[in-house]
Amino acid sequence: MSWALTQAISPRPSVRMAVTDASGEVLNLYSRTHPITQDAPTEPWAVNLTDSQGLYRLLAFDFDAKDASSQAQAAKDADALSRLLDAEGIAHVVCASGPTGGRHLWIALAEPVSQQLAADFTESVKLISPTLDPSPLANPATGCVRPPGAPHRLGGTSHVLRGDTTCLTHPTVTAEQLTAVATKINQANPTTTQTVERTTTTLPVDETGNVYLPGAKRALPAVSAAALAEGAPSGGDASATLWRVLIGAAAARWQFSDIATHLGASPGLEHARTIRVAHGSQLRRPRPARGPGNPTAVLRAQWLRAVRHVAVTPRQIGEDPTFDMRAETLADYVSLVQARADSNVGRWIQGGGPADRRVLDVLCMLALQALNVELEADIRRLALLAGIGRETARTALLRLAADGWIKHTQAADGPHGSRWTIDPQDVLHREVDSARSQAVPRPPGAGTAKRTNLLAALTTRSTSAQRDVYSPAHGLGLHAGNIYARITEQYFHEQSVLALPRHDARTIRRLEEHGLIRATGHGWIPTTNEALDRAAVSLGVAGNLADREARYTLEREVWGWWRTEQEWMKSAGRQGRRKRPTVAQPTLAFGTSWDLYPAYPRTIRRGDHHAAVAAVRAGALSHLQAA
Repeated sequence: MSWALTQAISPRPSVRMAVTDASGEVLNLYSRTHPITQDAPTEPWAVNLTDSQGLYRLLAFDFDAKDASSQAQAAKDADALSRLLDAEGIAHVVCASGPTGGRHLWIALAEPVSQQLAADFTESVKLISPTLDPSPLANPATGCVRPPGAPHRLGGTSHVLRGDTTCLTHPTVTAEQLTAVATKINQANPTTTQTVERTTTTLPVDETGNVYLPGAKRALPAVSAAALAEGAPSGGDASATLWRVLIGAAAARWQFSDIATHLGASPGLEHARTIRVAHGSQLRRPRPARGPGNPTAVLRAQWLRAVRHVAVTPRQIGEDPTFDMRAETLADYVSLVQARADSNVGRWIQGGGPADRRVLDVLCMLALQALNVELEADIRRLALLAGIGRETARTALLRLAADGWIKHTQAADGPHGSRWTIDPQDVLHREVDSARSQAVPRPPGAGTAKRTNLLAALTTRSTSAQRDVYSPAHGLGLHAGNIYARITEQYFHEQSVLALPRHDARTIRRLEEHGLIRATGHGWIPTTNEALDRAAVSLGVAGNLADREARYTLEREVWGWWRTEQEWMKSAGRQGRRKRPTVAQPTLAFGTSWDLYPAYPRTIRRGDHHAAVAAVRAGALSHLQAA
């Protein structure tokens, strides 16, 4: 009966069979084929999801369960998707995949759908399904899943829990229904509103001493542009209108000088020019031309607040109509970079290779955060994110550039670090845009969902590798951390330890010996954070990363303080200004950026950096962390 169902639903004249290794172990790797016109295979089999033209006839969602906790989550994820499909009238079948507790959810299509729509739908489902393994749907050529009734390599079979298999043999689901479900998920899921995060720990300062967000300047979002041109309605809140203009300008990568040119007459900046004569009154009077309350000072103070707000606060994708397209374009390119890196396994194993791969992954992660292939790379921040030293991060950048993975685009200049691009050949738009089909209707938010999922995967990978136990000196080493961070990825699901390259196999055995991973029917999985901590203590490397972070944070704060002091020294007319506060006095929360800092400690002729370090340790800049 199970083979008859397979023959009825298979989009191709053959199925794929599991591979057996030299020891007789059946692997989770389906590289052999078996004609459907013959008797059922003796090994586990899987059906392709696409036909011979590469169009999807079936969608199969594989919810992995590797241990007791993930079994419950896999069931929960399958149930959640099943409820969404029921609400849209989409017929489907939910199966228990075998003895490990995983789930398969099947949809048969009344009409073939494009690879693009299948990918969009999968990215949307991934947003709400942490246990989803998207790999079967990510490869139109070889992606396959065991159908209902097919045997599992560890025993048992895939059996139906909910639904009628006749919906697979007589499909009714349309592309429009899939688009509707994907749209609903994208609009409901808050992670699709995640936007650009800061690319530098300390905000850069322009030549006038005002902060800004790095990146290419864009047109104001429509809401902000309307507020700037129209101002507040009669009796409306002029301060709220000013705020709407400023946060849009900051997000569009404007600088203070760009917005200051509108101060003279633009209705949206009325709050900076005038003030209400009394609470509740609609009458306004001009602000004083001089003093701390003058229009320029008010605008500068509000600009500082707006830039800081945008730097740390998510914004809705609807505020920027180009966001979804830009998110997808960059996510597609980063995927290409990662695929190329994955295919060059030997490049990342020996010498500085493990550190280079970590830095490349972090650069890809930061590019997705900033929505820009060109980044200002602070080597201290790179080092902390990659779990390596700053000198190691610096040399990794140079090696990656020498091998063509990245390119240096701008030298460090004052408060700005060196700039690097992960698109050294400038192929982003040429290759990605030409490969994307423009004819297929797309679910709104599809590009943002793709970026969110890829960003989450790279963030998890980088975070997992940042452990004391993987310290290069006395610890297990960077390569062991890289393997650990990828241990749940598809590559390791498809291999036995005997089939792995010798270097990886040896590393996996070391991870097992220290109790950091364990083998399951679906490959290896991490054990516990406590095991990582115990191993770090036993190897004498506990606390290495925390000590490095504290040291780099201190260095960065002192450097930022000194750079602000240099800006103040270069500013015009500083001798005629009020006396600046010292480290023992409170600082102000308005005016230029250097008003937020006390005067830098000095000897007779130069800055006293040792005293500055001591002052920062004593809390002289703690007000900036709370601001």
